[in-house]
Amino acid sequence: MKRTLAGLALAIALTGTQGMPAHAQTPIGVSYQPSLYWALPFHYAQVKGWWKDAGLAPNFTTFPAGAPQIAAAPSKSWDVGGTGSVPAVLGAVRFNILTIGITNDESKANAMMVRGERFDAIRANPQSLKGQRLLLTTNSTVDYASRKCLVKMGLAANDMQFVNLGQAQIITALTSNNGDFAGVWAPNTYTLEDRAGAKYLCSGADAGAIVPGALIVRGDFAKERPDDVAKFLAVFLRGWSWAKANPAEARSLGLDFYKQGGLEVSARAMDQEFALRPTFGLDEQLKIMSRGSSASTVDGWFGEIGKFIAEVGTIPSNPDVKSYITDEFMKRVAADARLKAFATEFDKK
Repeated sequence: MKRTLAGLALAIALTGTQGMPAHAQTPIGVSYQPSLYWALPFHYAQVKGWWKDAGLAPNFTTFPAGAPQIAAAPSKSWDVGGTGSVPAVLGAVRFNILTIGITNDESKANAMMVRGERFDAIRANPQSLKGQRLLLTTNSTVDYASRKCLVKMGLAANDMQFVNLGQAQIITALTSNNGDFAGVWAPNTYTLEDRAGAKYLCSGADAGAIVPGALIVRGDFAKERPDDVAKFLAVFLRGWSWAKANPAEARSLGLDFYKQGGLEVSARAMDQEFALRPTFGLDEQLKIMSRGSSASTVDGWFGEIGKFIAEVGTIPSNPDVKSYITDEFMKRVAADARLKAFATEFDKK
């Protein structure tokens, strides 16, 4: 049987990239937060053997949230990974962390929620939220989304008492009647719906707040091993490419991945994850990161997030997006025929 040109390109990709034989695997530290949708490509790659195909041997390090993940960067316990956009900006300011791509658009997945019995009263009179306790994880994407939501509802961004808790602690508090209002990200949103009868007050999307997830790399690692950074991106992009072409298996593996991270969600919740959180292929990444003669779409998203972090006093000023957002490594994937074929094999299937 004759091979197509695309098949030949893929075959070359699977023998290793940048001239690396398939059996030679370079160690790389990958950081992420368990049981999160945007980390699924890491799991798919592990199950399918794609890390090895790309010539990488990942060492995974997980964190409960983005802030401790970023704080671990100086120890060099990880090289690349994914995190929320708020931690990504903090990392840029404090530890020279670069944003090299977008994991997903999680604007609809970061939300303020309320116990079901209080929902109608709050919707009828949002001003009654003043002075109430809002349990959330500070310096996170849901912190950003929640403050935007308060403004959307006619309040000041600091009109509630912000109580900093981990996401698991928030779930425990609401399910044990020790809290009424929460700022959480998916899949914790679905868990609160199921276990506490909680309802959505407002999501980032409702408030006009774009909440992207960030693919990140330590600045020093990017300089030392740019080819491996490109391979990492190719593996991640291949994961979403495959998931879109194989939705049933992708969801099944997603349920397994969440369970491994200590969180069991329903098939309905997994369907919501895929429905509410857009992802981006190689061409789409290049498009939203392209600056040309003006700021890129991604620049605009992160510029707003940096403004928010500066306004709440977490950082002294909003950093220049050009100092930490780069499409250099996405372009490396696109420019290498083997990597591009590897990353996009399933795009048209």
